[in-house]
Amino acid sequence: MKHTDALNDLRLGVCYYPEHWPEELWDDDFRRMRELGFSVVRVAEFAWSIFEPEEGVFQFGLFDRALDLAHKHGLKVILGTPTATPPAWLTHRYPEVLNATQEGVTLRHGLRRHYNYSSPKYRELSAVIVRRMAEHYKNHPAVVGWQIDNEFNCEISEFYAPADHDAFREWCKAKYGTLDKLNEAWGTVFWSQTYTGWEQVFLPRPTPAHKQPNPHQALDEKRFISDNTISYAKVQTDILREVVPHHWLTTNGLFGHLDSHRMNDDLLDFFSYDSYPQFSTIYYDSNEENRLADRGWSQTLGTVRSISPNFCIMEQQAGPGGWVNRMDMPSPKPGQMRLWTYQSIAHGANMVLYFRWRTATFGNEIYWHGLNDYHNRPNRRIREAGQIGAELAEAGSRIASTRYAADIALVRDYDNDWDGEYDVWHGPFAWQSGKAWFKALTRRHIPSDTLFIRGGTTIDELRRYKVLVYPHPAIMRDETAALLEQYAREGGIVVFGCRTGYKDERGHCYMRPFPGAAAGLCGISVEEFTMVKGSREATFMQWDGEGGAKTQADSFNDVLQPESDTVSVVARYSSDYYAGKPAVTRNAIGKGEAWYFGAVFNEASAGQLIDRLGLSSPAAGWLELPEQVELAIRRDEAGDLCFLLNYGEQPAEIAVREERTDLLTGRRLSGSVTLEGFGVAVLSR
Repeated sequence: MKHTDALNDLRLGVCYYPEHWPEELWDDDFRRMRELGFSVVRVAEFAWSIFEPEEGVFQFGLFDRALDLAHKHGLKVILGTPTATPPAWLTHRYPEVLNATQEGVTLRHGLRRHYNYSSPKYRELSAVIVRRMAEHYKNHPAVVGWQIDNEFNCEISEFYAPADHDAFREWCKAKYGTLDKLNEAWGTVFWSQTYTGWEQVFLPRPTPAHKQPNPHQALDEKRFISDNTISYAKVQTDILREVVPHHWLTTNGLFGHLDSHRMNDDLLDFFSYDSYPQFSTIYYDSNEENRLADRGWSQTLGTVRSISPNFCIMEQQAGPGGWVNRMDMPSPKPGQMRLWTYQSIAHGANMVLYFRWRTATFGNEIYWHGLNDYHNRPNRRIREAGQIGAELAEAGSRIASTRYAADIALVRDYDNDWDGEYDVWHGPFAWQSGKAWFKALTRRHIPSDTLFIRGGTTIDELRRYKVLVYPHPAIMRDETAALLEQYAREGGIVVFGCRTGYKDERGHCYMRPFPGAAAGLCGISVEEFTMVKGSREATFMQWDGEGGAKTQADSFNDVLQPESDTVSVVARYSSDYYAGKPAVTRNAIGKGEAWYFGAVFNEASAGQLIDRLGLSSPAAGWLELPEQVELAIRRDEAGDLCFLLNYGEQPAEIAVREERTDLLTGRRLSGSVTLEGFGVAVLSR
């Protein structure tokens, strides 16, 4: 039974590692946490060697004392199952539990997440430690919930131990039943790859062209990894549902090769995420023009929200971050930690825990700074956390009942995400177009959701939105196209980009005119197409209308041919040999529309479509905001809460034409208002 009330309250907390600190520090630590307004701590997710120092020998004393003391101070506790870090005795005695590279090199003890999910022995020993912990703490008054493992598929999301090859073979048998069906799905007649015995079937292995396997096998590999990860997690959740049915269950992450939506639906009460906004700068947009930097993290939080409308941030960045040899992030400037906290809350978080209480003095994370520095003296970050705690003590109950509200969704699906990792003819385009749309929307103060199309997606899920942007779904089942057509006929607007609809769920190309499954919905065919790279210079498109704009047609060009009199041409290519040919079309279908954009989106072209679709900020009638301020809306029956998040270091001038109350200060605001650098306001009627 799901604990649907688990996030009814808005809680603030912190990650704590009592095993890292002298016991005489604990009481003062917990006391100061409560003074900051914290009410929950996470512990134990890396402590297997503390609980079970030798196989079959269990010791709970250290955490018993820590949990008793936390309870004394009024703190609730989230227990982590410690299976992300198997102890040395385990990996030494049972080396078959270790993961391996594709080349077969065993990944040894010394970091974390060095195990494989397929090992029967690892599943057995994981079940033992989870059951013993659950039975021991099932009646502890401080414990409210459990985090399963820690960051599934972090560090590595591919698995090639012997047990993984065996498990993949069994997964293929269950999926296909016969070798004939497997051979058909993988297209093994190409290059004489046909399998004649199940013992010949493996996960992708090194090939003469390095990591270039059969593409259909590679797609199934990702599906297997996801299913196998969920199967391993289920070993733990089944035990916890049996032994501690009164506790809620979650896990933290959002990593590769894992259907987190299915994991949440099948196993968890809600999803949790680890929010480090500076990752956006150092990993995702360091070389990008007009970048969003930490504001771009809001798009990632939209993905989390698609899994769990309200969620937990199990680790919220609280300081400069980094391991000894990587992730060297600078310290947040004054106000940024508070900004990032409200960024998470604005996008749906009802529980936020900072990582971590005090910076570790040893190990790989000695530079992953928490709220307290090594010296344990008061600092700026502690003062900022105290301000947030005081604000949420007043405003938290009003925020907790609300959910994020948006009329437009950026659409994704796992098949295309996973297929696109290998397929350069569509994979790189999805991130580029999704980012372009998010930039164009957020800078116009139009909130957006992320929506994953899945096998069980219903028309009711689509009806929540006025516009769906599905940039490059190369893989599209006919059933998905039919669902989208129904959505459009009922009045919805769906927008596609190039490389849409030409593959089936196996990754095979349809023997149909492009855009394949989406052709009828869009009312067009693709006359021809080309990559735009190398010797092919940048191309452009001219939009219709008086003074029509000219925008670049990035990366790939589909030259379009209307096939129905319901199709109108909205833009034409203005360069190269196909100048004058249709580049953007609109098909009137039922009460709605289907748009096809023949290139990869950039911010300017997304802006053209936003304007032509008549999209505007939901607060346009009463609120004027500069570009540097994000608008996010959480809503319930009592009305809207408008989160204003200033990502600029300089103050932002806003105009409030209808008086509102800032929940964080209690002030009534109207007219010209200054929002300080990295400032936040939450406006309510």
